Amino acid sequence: MKVELDRDECIGCGVCAQICPEVFQLDEDAGKAKVVRSEGAECAKEAAESCPVGCIAIEE
Repeated sequence: MKVELDRDECIGCGVCAQICPEVFQLDEDAGKAKVVRSEGAECAKEAAESCPVGCIAIEE
């Protein structure tokens, strides 16, 4: 599965990084999340579903 994050839409809440730290990290300088491993783990699906602005896309 491939993970993509729309950084323009991201509000930097950090829920994705809390749920799936092997795929997402918070970029402290930008105040937004970033994908650190685009080939996602299963937890990336839960992170996408939990994103309050829906800026995470999962391609299987």
